[in-house]
Amino acid sequence: MTQEVEDCWADGLIARRAAEPGEMSPPVKEGQEPQDAPYEPIGGPYVGAVRGRLDALRELVGLSRARLDAQALAEAGRVLDEASARQRLSSRHTVVAVAGATGSGKSTLFNALAGSQISDTGLRRPTTGAPIACSWTDGAAGLLDRLGIPGRLRRRPLDSAGGDLEGLVLVDLPDVDSAVVSHRHAADRVLALVDAVVWVVDPEKYADAVLHERYLRPLAGHAEVSFIVLNQVDRLPGDAADQVLDDLRRLLDEDGMALGEHGEPGACVLALSALTGQGLGELREQLGRFVQERGAAARRLAADVDAAAAELRPLYVADGRPGLGERAREEFADRLAAAVGATAAGEAAEREWRRNAQRACGTPWLRLWRWYDRIRVPALQRPRSDARIEEQVTARQRVEQAVRTVADHATAGLPAPWAAAVREAAVRGADGLPEALDELAAREELERGASPRPRWWPAAVLAQMAMTAIQVVGGLWLLGQIVGVLQPGLVVPALVMLGGVVGGPLVEWACAVAARGPGRRYGQEAERRLREAAAACGRAKVLDPLAAELLRYREVREQYAAVVGAGAGGVG
Repeated sequence: MTQEVEDCWADGLIARRAAEPGEMSPPVKEGQEPQDAPYEPIGGPYVGAVRGRLDALRELVGLSRARLDAQALAEAGRVLDEASARQRLSSRHTVVAVAGATGSGKSTLFNALAGSQISDTGLRRPTTGAPIACSWTDGAAGLLDRLGIPGRLRRRPLDSAGGDLEGLVLVDLPDVDSAVVSHRHAADRVLALVDAVVWVVDPEKYADAVLHERYLRPLAGHAEVSFIVLNQVDRLPGDAADQVLDDLRRLLDEDGMALGEHGEPGACVLALSALTGQGLGELREQLGRFVQERGAAARRLAADVDAAAAELRPLYVADGRPGLGERAREEFADRLAAAVGATAAGEAAEREWRRNAQRACGTPWLRLWRWYDRIRVPALQRPRSDARIEEQVTARQRVEQAVRTVADHATAGLPAPWAAAVREAAVRGADGLPEALDELAAREELERGASPRPRWWPAAVLAQMAMTAIQVVGGLWLLGQIVGVLQPGLVVPALVMLGGVVGGPLVEWACAVAARGPGRRYGQEAERRLREAAAACGRAKVLDPLAAELLRYREVREQYAAVVGAGAGGVG
């Protein structure tokens, strides 16, 4: 009984344990291959482009496990699994499956190549119920164990010397359109493991939709390890065989399968008759050259990597150039600054500066009036609690909107799994961000403290005191003249008093004009500090996690490009 393989993940690689030679085969009958025959391993890792693409695929799977579900990575894992399993087995042998629909004559072709009646043929369908193997040389036991073919179904050809087919392991599969479900499953299982396939079609069913849509079209990328054989041409009169063969080439072209014509790589298309032997020698020659090159396993693996890369493409290739541009970062900082009230804080700081200037440089009488006005209506100076709550709600909404907007910018064009990861990072960063901005605004206000006074303020205060003294002197002078203490002469004291009365507001106005520039700069500096602090908070909580996710995506995108390599035409 075939031992089940293990599907377990380890460091991004699905490692399937290859069955040991002889582990699955019962005692051998006469004429069969000894099940304990040694096999020659490849003897080291894959080399060249195949090795680089496998390493990149393994790294890609490892980087993606936290972002993609196991089902999305299943095919990539299977390719890595089979690459590891095939590497441990014989490199001297090439496993070629003979596959086809019911009545195509594939078993007859199998027997003709082997030179003996190995696989049963006849009118009863299906004839082939289980895969049957024929090995031209020893040492293929490990490969056949991997295919799950027991010892009783392993044969040797009539000409056991091998000849031009030395190293070939030919497997006759059940019908791919068999009415028995287990037969179809057995054929599909072996087709996924062999190095190459000989597809046998007949003049009646060569255009069968099941064959083309289920097999040839999905395996179009495996053209270099495919042979398409039009069998039973002896039944076609005149030039009908050429016409059918041309139509078959047309169908293969529609399937996307490249044809190996004019020295170009692709599938080999032949017409023959397994029953009469017509064209059989050409197929043997093609198979002999193919086997002697000993590159079928690497070609099959490269095609499997291409197929896995094509399946993964929607998960890694974006429509545009996703990322956070400078403009998106600036807009995010502006939105956070608006949410934290940086502009309002700067304007408040400017007003405070100018108010302090008015207090320091204003006339005593005006300051006395303002003091009286403050103690007369103190309630007007207190902010309403409901307005403050409304401002907090509005600020939270602005922060959430800012996070959503920057996440939309970052995910524009990203494949769905990576876009979801970026949005999750944005949501995690937005949690607690409004509270952090509130604490930041309060801390900045405390650190700002009282506005500083410029150097000219003492001189302005002295000038205002002088104007007040002049007013007092002029008033006392006039009062003395009125009561008769001093000699009459109202003009001079009136002018003195008027100078003090007019001079005080003039000094206050001049100070207000002089305070505009420093006050504006002070407010702008306060706004800048709060804006930068809010931007730093947003960068730490939102932008940096988003950038980390985008960097991870760029890493997997580079690995995916390495997986694609030259085999799939690059990454668009």
